[in-house]
Amino acid sequence: MNLYSHAESNIRKTWLYLAGLFVLIMAVAWVASSVLGNPSILYIAVVLSLVMNVGAYWFSDKVALSMMKAKPLEKSQDAELYRIVENLSITAGLPVPKIYVMETAAMNAFATGRDAKHAVVAVTRGLREKLDRAELEGVLAHELSHVGNKDILLSTIVVVLVGLVALLSDFFFRMMWFGGMRGNRDDRGGQHVIFLVIGIVALVLAPIVATLMQLAISRKREFLADASGALLTRYPEGLARALHKLALDAKPLPGATHATSHLFIDDPFQGKPRQSWFHKLFMTHPPIEERISALQGMSI
Repeated sequence: MNLYSHAESNIRKTWLYLAGLFVLIMAVAWVASSVLGNPSILYIAVVLSLVMNVGAYWFSDKVALSMMKAKPLEKSQDAELYRIVENLSITAGLPVPKIYVMETAAMNAFATGRDAKHAVVAVTRGLREKLDRAELEGVLAHELSHVGNKDILLSTIVVVLVGLVALLSDFFFRMMWFGGMRGNRDDRGGQHVIFLVIGIVALVLAPIVATLMQLAISRKREFLADASGALLTRYPEGLARALHKLALDAKPLPGATHATSHLFIDDPFQGKPRQSWFHKLFMTHPPIEERISALQGMSI
């Protein structure tokens, strides 16, 4: 299977994951509406899901840039960076994205936007200053590959849906505890108690399942963007060296949250040990050593 068929396969799998997340939201709402005896909960969940997805489509890039305090970079401020992005965009057959900079010494980068015509690439000041040209090209090619592979919108929608699952689970759990469990446990039979217990378990597990689905999408996307970026520059060693420097950087990225961490080229929570299998299970990025090894094994 070549790189292009991998990209098509991953896009199909991502839509399956998104469908699964939507089904999970509906299941959470159905459990809560059944236990609480209020079918309107299901309708509210459907409407809320659609509204949040529409909002994510139009405003996700602005929210992400605002959270990271990224500022637009003019061409006169960094002509070399603009030339690199322009040349890579032409090679990839993509519109030249807007370029933003985050004023922090931490090393990282991300891409966002609803499509290639409205894409944004943001880099930290630390990344810009600490990488040589070949390494910087590798990172920017990685981010442009996210644009070309149509990752940027899908990743944002996943964030919204995962957050909605967690929000609905917490809200319905509180309603069940303060309403369903206290108000109804004496006037219904044992069957209701069993269903109530099942409902509680489902609402507790739903956010965990949603998060694992989010991480599965993110990890596959990072490997694909690494390979696509190496294909774009024809020099995988540049990105491999950049990832090595990112791995050595111990500065956490200010403003990063667990909801947005998968957007970045590397884990923004640097300096925190994640050696156990449990930590690796909830990592938003594949181990950087594996990514470097895959790049070094490429022959272009």
